[in-house]
Amino acid sequence: MKLTAGVSLKPQHFEEAERARADGLWFEVHAENYMVAGGPRLAWLERIRSCHPISLHGVALSLAGDGPPDAAHLQRLAALVRRIEPVLVSEHLAWSRRGGVYFPDLLPFPRTTEALHRMAANIELTQQALGRRIAIENPSHYLALDGHEWSEVDFLRELAVRTGCGLLLDVNNVFVSAHNLGGDAVAYLDAFPVSHLMEVHLAGHSPDAHTPLLIDSHDALVSPEVWGLYRHLLTRTGPVPTLIERDDQVPAFHTLLAEREIAVRVEALP
Repeated sequence: MKLTAGVSLKPQHFEEAERARADGLWFEVHAENYMVAGGPRLAWLERIRSCHPISLHGVALSLAGDGPPDAAHLQRLAALVRRIEPVLVSEHLAWSRRGGVYFPDLLPFPRTTEALHRMAANIELTQQALGRRIAIENPSHYLALDGHEWSEVDFLRELAVRTGCGLLLDVNNVFVSAHNLGGDAVAYLDAFPVSHLMEVHLAGHSPDAHTPLLIDSHDALVSPEVWGLYRHLLTRTGPVPTLIERDDQVPAFHTLLAEREIAVRVEALP
């Protein structure tokens, strides 16, 4: 099956997702929610996998951390990959573990050459353990860090060249980061190395209650501005597997499918 647009899969939608039928429809889950030996949630995922492609999106490998991925975590992820046989596996340009302590966030880091070497080694280790290529997602930014030696786009391109990994382009992250740091979202998309692109994410964002920041909250509809950037991206790439990502204030399943249909129509434009 050729993938078109997919949606985040949530437990409250399992039954509707299993019954859903649409050309190119696929679902993405956070891998950590299913890295178990058994139980009802994993059984549901296996049932849906029997009729729809599944993508695994990881949030805890800490590939930009100060050490290799946790061995037990990576082993559980590899077991899930073997069990589900996902069409895509992805992770983040971020860290979340230091000194054996996990932090509940995807944290930024200075893009130095040292960090590039370390992250490339961690991606290669992960790909060897999983027996497959993974995709790395660009982050959302809320503050400017000092010490960068590489632009984000060049850092991602170099990771892909060195490791053979793919890239996941989150268009909402591009918009949020450009707003928060004063960047140019269109210029970012124009410079992005689309020859390595495996997947696109679209999501909603929200204003912070106390600052001018936008938060990559995944709790709202995709904004008109992000849809516009997506259309601009597709003029370079053509159709790309695209996920409507929703993690909070999760609406009815038909609302997610309606947003998916927008993505399908945009992809079909000449």
